[in-house]
Amino acid sequence: MDLLEPTREAFALLLRGDPELLQIIWLSLWLSLAAIALVSPPSIALGFLLAKRRFPGQRALVVLVQAFLSFPTVVIGLVIYLLLSRRGPLGSFELLFSPTAIVIGYMAIAFPILVVFTVSAVQGADPRVYETARSLGASRMRAARTTLREVRFGIIAAVVNAFGRVVSEVGCAIMVGGNIAGLTRNMPTAIALETSKGDFAQGIALGMVLMALAVGINVVMALLQGQGGLK
Repeated sequence: MDLLEPTREAFALLLRGDPELLQIIWLSLWLSLAAIALVSPPSIALGFLLAKRRFPGQRALVVLVQAFLSFPTVVIGLVIYLLLSRRGPLGSFELLFSPTAIVIGYMAIAFPILVVFTVSAVQGADPRVYETARSLGASRMRAARTTLREVRFGIIAAVVNAFGRVVSEVGCAIMVGGNIAGLTRNMPTAIALETSKGDFAQGIALGMVLMALAVGINVVMALLQGQGGLK
């Protein structure tokens, strides 16, 4: 197979700002960022509580969340599909095959990543940070914020990894979004569709964008770590 010509066409699509391509890129970024923005606060809060609090069943809950990391995303998509389908408990909201359904799916995928990374970061922090803040009269909330600030690069890594996972997700997005042009078609689903049709140019162009995003995110992460004095 000659990939030179499709690659040239892919560059041409990107350079001339093909409207369909830009719409797919924008939708993919918007859905991913919305999901991460919505799920990050509760996930980080839960991760902090699991790391700092002791209660019956805590270990089992941590293990359960860790197990969710290995769940196939297509299975997550199937569960959400069943919940949102007409006969499902949330069918009356008519969310299936909509951008909202994809956001819900992305949130479900990102949730265990954010929780597990936060637990790891907080458990690895010096416990004296929280204890000192409390002894100086800080409320539990403020002491928690102080601890999270101390492990902020671990939290940033959690958010970056979660974003990278959802922006490249295809199985769940197709199941709950339906890959509808102009409505739910994002970069990964468009790549799958166009490749199956034999239209490699658009697939290659979108693949380039995804790779550029991956490199850009890691560069930003490295710069942030450098500013924090990390090597």
